[in-house]
This record gives sequence, structure tokens and C-alpha cells, in this order.
Amino acid sequence: MEVNRDAKFRIGQIVRHRFYPFRGVIFDVDPTFNNTEEWWLSIPEEVRPRKDQPYYHLLAENSDTEYVAYVSEQNLLPDETGEPVRHPQVHELFGALKDGIYSIRAKSAH
Repeated sequence: MEVNRDAKFRIGQIVRHRFYPFRGVIFDVDPTFNNTEEWWLSIPEEVRPRKDQPYYHLLAENSDTEYVAYVSEQNLLPDETGEPVRHPQVHELFGALKDGIYSIRAKSAH
């Protein structure tokens, strides 16, 4: 079986979770699941996502806090609020926000 590993979303894009009340900006993408088996098994079986799809690293936020999330493509939707993400690390990685997508800040030479 051929698996499509083309990511639907891109780095800098603001997305929201399909089921849970949080949103965030994508800062990295794994072509397939790349976390621990323990993490994967901790997800309730009835909502556990497939491993053979892109997984996204998000600078995430909900109504209470900011954090880093790891989410399967099947559980993400584009965020259409037009609002910026308030996570404190957003401005370390990204520049201006335009049409729901942050520009990627050039890495500084050290």
C-alpha cells in the first residue's frame, strides 16, 4: 500500500484541533509518527490516530495556558479566526502574520 506523506499543513500555519479546544502554529512536521509508544498508547483507543500520516509540532494554546503539542494530521483543521497565537516562543521562530500564516524568521548565525 502506498502511503501519501505529503503534509497538508505547513510550517507557520495556524491550525486548531478537530476535537479538543486548542489551536497553535506549526513549527515542525514529521512525515509519520515519531514519538514514544507510551505516548501513543496514552491516547484513548477510540480516538487514537493512525501512525502513517504527518504529525505536527505546535506552539499551542488553550483558554488557560500555552504549551507544545504533537498532533496527527487527521486531527487538525485550519484556524480561521485570523487571530495571532499568544505562545511566548512564536516571535522567536516567526515574523509577521498574514492570512493565518506566520513568515518563518531567518535563523541567526551564532
